[in-house]
Order: sequence, then C-alpha cells, then structure tokens
Amino acid sequence: MTTATAHDQIRDTLTKNDVVLYMKGTKAMPQCGFSSRVAGVLNFMGVDYVDVNVLADEGIRQGIKDFSDWPTIPQLYVKGEFVGGCDIVTEMTLSGELDHLFDAKGIGYNKDAAEQIRAANA
Repeated sequence: MTTATAHDQIRDTLTKNDVVLYMKGTKAMPQCGFSSRVAGVLNFMGVDYVDVNVLADEGIRQGIKDFSDWPTIPQLYVKGEFVGGCDIVTEMTLSGELDHLFDAKGIGYNKDAAEQIRAANA
C-alpha cells in the first residue's frame, strides 16, 4: 500500500468514526502493553471506539506514524483529532482531561468508571 493510499484509508476511518485507536492487536486481544493500557482505559470507561490493528497492515502501521507525525503506537483519535499515545492518554485519564475532552466532543463514557480509575491510582 502506498503512503497516499494509507493516508486516504486513515482519513476515511477517522472521518467515519468518532473515536479510533490505532493499536498493536485488537481491543479484545492487544498485542503490546501500551496498546493494552489504552484499550483497557477505553473499555473500562465504556467508550464506543474502533480499533485498527496496525500489525495487520504494514502500510497503515507506517502510514499512521507519518499521518500524525508521531513515532509510536498506540495513537488515539477523537472526532478526527490526534489525542496522543499511551503516556498522554494515561495522564489525561488521571487528571480528568480525557473526561473533559469526551464531554466537549459529545463522546459517551461511564463517568463512574473514570472516577474509579482515578481513585485506584490516587
């Protein structure tokens, strides 16, 4: 797959879905610890999201890094906007910033679950 084709596919995925996680593996079976952590947060918070397994397509794996100008996987997008990778999503979850982002963008999630994550990590 050419980079242009990968970018078109990425843009299409981001346009059609409110929350997208580019990850190694799937939300049901992550294949790296960082992907597992972000998918775990989203799953626990009950966020409806699309998972894209970058291990299944080398063009997408490299394409998403070029697309976002971010060198690592996983990558979380909300309403087409790049949010960040594992460390950023973890920090945003613990600070409550992720809740604010979801609220501002109209993304449904379980507020009690978000509070439970913060309480467990306090």
